[in-house]
Amino acid sequence: QVQLVESGGGLVQAGGSLRLSCAASGRTFNTYTMGWFRQQPGKEREFVALISWSGGITHYAASVRGRFTVSKDNAKNTVYLQMNSLKPEDTAVYYCASGNFVGIADGRSAYDYWGQGTQVTVSS
Repeated sequence: QVQLVESGGGLVQAGGSLRLSCAASGRTFNTYTMGWFRQQPGKEREFVALISWSGGITHYAASVRGRFTVSKDNAKNTVYLQMNSLKPEDTAVYYCASGNFVGIADGRSAYDYWGQGTQVTVSS
């Protein structure tokens, strides 16, 4: 089992920034990729970004590329999502997830464990 706990969500004005954190614990030795997803009310959960545990692979959804940056601190078993130039359409619950694979996968089924989510609200 892998436990994931997100933090850092909140309310921010359009154009502002937030940094989300995802702390991983438990059986993390078989976690090769960490992903961020988001879900808006009434919509499907969508891929945002991913990073390999080695840090060598990152991948972003087109809607956030150039504004969001995913990174990690192996010593802390923590993954971050730095979100800049936020827009009202970025408002969602953000989830981190872990997957036992190496490469690029933006489908939810590729990920095995999920956090509880953290709310991000961007006001116009």
